[in-house]
Amino acid sequence: MGIIGFSMGTEQPRNPLHGVTLEQIVTDLVAHFGWAELGQQVNIRCFKDNPSVQSSLKFLRKTPWARAKVESLYLFMLREKKRGGRAPDGA
Repeated sequence: MGIIGFSMGTEQPRNPLHGVTLEQIVTDLVAHFGWAELGQQVNIRCFKDNPSVQSSLKFLRKTPWARAKVESLYLFMLREKKRGGRAPDGA
């Protein structure tokens, strides 16, 4: 057991990001929104100027605020898919 009473391998069944790689998040967002809309949803240069998954990963791994925005958009996308809708522009 860990210091605060949890084993190191504790499952996180309620955390939708658990076990999902950043690469998978970016790939799923691009598949859902496309680069142009993704660049509007999250206003960062790596989504707008010559975008690629690899350049985005490099930036997001060293920029916590941008990663948080991308993860938030991913969670929003998952909720919308569960409801059967699609994320509106400007969300």
